[in-house]
Amino acid sequence: MKFLRLAPFHLKNIIFTVLLLLAAVALYQFSSRHPLQWDLTQTKLNSLEPGSVNALKLLHGEVKITVYATEQNAQQGDLRRLIREFIAIYQRYKTDITLTFVDPVKEPEAMRKASIQTNGEMIVEYGGRTAHLVSLNEQTLSSALLGLAHSKDELLMYLDGHGERKLDGVANHDLGDFGKRLQKNGYRIGSLNLTVSPEVPGNASLLVLTHPQLPLLKGEVDKILHHIDSGGNLLWLLDAEPLQGLEPIAEKLGLLLIPGMVIDPAAQDMNAPANWALSTDYPSHPVTNNFNLITVFPYARALNLEENSPWQHQALVVAAPRGWVSHSIFKPGSKLRIDKNHDIPGPVNLVLALQRSVNDKDQRIIIAGGASFLANAYSGNGGNIDLGINMVNWLSNEDALITVQPRANRDGTVTFSTRALTIISISLVIILPLLLLLVGGVQWWRRRS
Repeated sequence: MKFLRLAPFHLKNIIFTVLLLLAAVALYQFSSRHPLQWDLTQTKLNSLEPGSVNALKLLHGEVKITVYATEQNAQQGDLRRLIREFIAIYQRYKTDITLTFVDPVKEPEAMRKASIQTNGEMIVEYGGRTAHLVSLNEQTLSSALLGLAHSKDELLMYLDGHGERKLDGVANHDLGDFGKRLQKNGYRIGSLNLTVSPEVPGNASLLVLTHPQLPLLKGEVDKILHHIDSGGNLLWLLDAEPLQGLEPIAEKLGLLLIPGMVIDPAAQDMNAPANWALSTDYPSHPVTNNFNLITVFPYARALNLEENSPWQHQALVVAAPRGWVSHSIFKPGSKLRIDKNHDIPGPVNLVLALQRSVNDKDQRIIIAGGASFLANAYSGNGGNIDLGINMVNWLSNEDALITVQPRANRDGTVTFSTRALTIISISLVIILPLLLLLVGGVQWWRRRS
């Protein structure tokens, strides 16, 4: 009878255990098929930036990564483990990334064939193309993947010979940093002197004009006009200076150049010069879709197009809603005040996109009111280079590559001022011990009383 009374209880335990095991198995199967992960680190160390994720989405096929690294490194310890953990973050988003290690000490011949110079270098392969990386972080790897996704061999020519900014220059006013990013993304860059070249090469997918410091010859301007008439794409970076012979180009495009420089009080509010224009206003366009980074345009000029322009046109960047276009020379430190009789109130257009069909070809042109935003001295501000890359991708008909570019590594360092460090030190060393003594003294007095 005792056994019969206990049987239902044991049966319930058995049923509960079986159900619990079934639930655990079902949960395991569900989690293996639909993995969910949350990155709770403050700087999102275990996640990728949206630009990196978008780059991975463009790769339709296996990506092979071969790392030439020893198992132990004198400075970094287990180097392979560090690399494996980093690549694992990418493999969460793209499962067909394969990682292979080669020991350069044990296989020196493989190291020589791959032109490996240092421990930890890697070769990334995709679609029959390769990229060589000597340093490993999110920006370098994602930029390499984005470059491999660029399947076309695009040639960008920039006008040279009149003191223009150079896409491969190292001076502060040059565009070398921008040019390097373009090359990492798979573009080829070359200079073009139209006093020597009979025309803009037909294999150039894009002609880049920056502001000349010396006047162009009429024959050079005619060659640029022929490039436009033939349906060639153009990126024109204008400064707030005389056009130096490029007036026929502006007339051809129906471009209206508003005299003066853009003044933006919002820039001064951010402790930047007032003759820098800040923008977060990007009308909907393939270049600016999902683009939400601030851009900085130093010494910008405002642009407009004629009302009867034959081009389909749209503003890409709008700035200075509280600002104006000033006809007077801006003096740093002077009081900001609009001259209602001469100045033009904002907002103003800083970048325009033009488009039309020529000879069954989709022709695209972008005009920016200031090349300084892509200059070496300023291109690191906000999303300047990201916007520039998007502009070139659109002009080269590489719409699929238009994405927020991979960002640099996040800096998780917390920096305190001298005053803050003094307050923290006094609080921890003096005030907190005194408070503990005070609380202890009060408790002792209460118990004694």
